[in-house]
Amino acid sequence: MITVVTSALIAILTLGAMLLGTSVRIVKQFERGVVFRFGQVRSEIRGPGLAVIMPVADRLQKVNMQIVTMPVPAQDGITRDNVTVHVDAVIYFRVVDPMRVVVDVQDYEAAIRQVAMASLRSIIGKSELDDLLSNRERLNQGLELMIDSPAVGWGVHIDRVEIKDVALPDSMKRSMSRQAEAERERRSRIITAEGELQASQKLAQAAETMALHPAALQLRLLQTVVEVAAEKNSTLVLPFPVELLRFLERATPPEPQPPAGPATANATPATADATPALSAGLPSPADQCLPDAAVLDRAAPNGVGVDR
Repeated sequence: MITVVTSALIAILTLGAMLLGTSVRIVKQFERGVVFRFGQVRSEIRGPGLAVIMPVADRLQKVNMQIVTMPVPAQDGITRDNVTVHVDAVIYFRVVDPMRVVVDVQDYEAAIRQVAMASLRSIIGKSELDDLLSNRERLNQGLELMIDSPAVGWGVHIDRVEIKDVALPDSMKRSMSRQAEAERERRSRIITAEGELQASQKLAQAAETMALHPAALQLRLLQTVVEVAAEKNSTLVLPFPVELLRFLERATPPEPQPPAGPATANATPATADATPALSAGLPSPADQCLPDAAVLDRAAPNGVGVDR
């Protein structure tokens, strides 16, 4: 009798341990538990810790509440400016409503992946190549909004969407490199032209200053000589500007003229006046001073003067 009672007691304890093992579940900190009783979802969400359910009648399904990183497969598309590109992205999302995720969606991760692929192709078709390369922040926001719209009804929140890489054809890469090279050449020419313009303006101002102050030209010449002599050259070519000669001419005082005497002063004008008169065949001033009776007729024969 004691053996039978002991065996029954052991059987009851074993059965109780088995029932306890099937009715107790451990829910981790980053998980939540959704309980189904005879296939019907219970409204109570089990939090982290020990969760006791009814054996046989209840079934506990755990849902991960952590942020999930999901890579989006690369998609081929044509941009709005007719350029073929190969774009891939990555999505960061997390579950905010475990009951909806379990009840409304069969596989929420696969659903999010398909929506992300379709949204990425749509974004590629609506955007230009320059936006894909330089304005990704705005495209990421638009892509996040497109994916988050259906995901909210599934109990999933999209935290962030990032476009990782944009692969271009080789021909497009060569065209873009030529365009960038031409753009750099254009900027270099513009910078060179602006430098020449500024240099010409400064040279014009320097020329005006040297014209007002000729001594500045001599100082500049001496500075040039010092710069050339510092290189220890065997030959020195020294230009001699004409402005320096003019400066020296203006700086040199004029020579004093000797005072003219009375005889010299009287004789010089007479000589100067007689010269043009003789060259023109007219009587000289000396002849004009003689009286009419003393004027000889130069045409008389034998050189004899005839009074008029």
